Amino acid sequence: MPSLKEVRTRIASVDSTRQITNAMKMVSASKLRKTQNTIIKLKPYASKMNEILQNLCKSGNANVEFFDEREINKMLIVVVTSNRGLCGSFNASIIKTTQNLIEKEYHEYAKSGKLDLMFIGKKAYEFFIKKSYNIVSVNNELLDNLNYENASFVAENIMNDFKNKKYDKIIVVYNYFKNAAVQIVKNSQFLPFVPEFVGDTKELNYDYILEPDKQYVINELVPRTLKLKFYEYILNSFVSEHGARMTAMHKATDNASELLKELKLSYNKVRQATITKEILEIVSGADALS
Repeated sequence: MPSLKEVRTRIASVDSTRQITNAMKMVSASKLRKTQNTIIKLKPYASKMNEILQNLCKSGNANVEFFDEREINKMLIVVVTSNRGLCGSFNASIIKTTQNLIEKEYHEYAKSGKLDLMFIGKKAYEFFIKKSYNIVSVNNELLDNLNYENASFVAENIMNDFKNKKYDKIIVVYNYFKNAAVQIVKNSQFLPFVPEFVGDTKELNYDYILEPDKQYVINELVPRTLKLKFYEYILNSFVSEHGARMTAMHKATDNASELLKELKLSYNKVRQATITKEILEIVSGADALS
């Protein structure tokens, strides 16, 4: 049976850990709400841009270099994780999905050196740096100061690589935010760009006045849409990270509370046993003297 001092030390340790996990839960909850608001505000704009693009491209004769489906001589996978841990299976799911893509679907490209990896977030980079894959870029600082300008800068570099035919296909692996407890791992094709035709395209028959012409507007609209889409990928991953961390820290706090109850019960039992033992010794000593 442990001594009273040992139990008291463990109670203090667990209580300190509970305070830390609870504080981390509150911080993640605050960041979660803030990033969620950003996504909510972004959705109407993104939806309208996509609607306009659908209407302009529905005839199928849009000539845009980012639409080019060509033979894959080299491809890029952009892996989005976090810079920090303590967020459950958030990072492990991305790493597992990426590894499955490389080993199963794109094994031939990886084997022949036709597959490159780009990382946003330290956790995936720390895992894959130990492997023999081609790593071309690491953008961990993007998550420390996430905004549209910084995300669009990274997206523009990727788009230029596709335009210059350095890569023929680009995929982004990230966590899609469903709710605080559920994140869905997705691998989305970023380039070549495929407009998302949602619903009946026959209904999209708006009579736009285009200046100077339709092709010029499409050429301007597609890069903006791609940058916005890339920003959405990073935002979804960022809000998913805080949702996963909030859930993990909430469970850790609950577990610490349960453990504290058990430790306090154990402490009371040890204390009671110690008191009973001391009473028995006093009684036995009194009996011996009499």
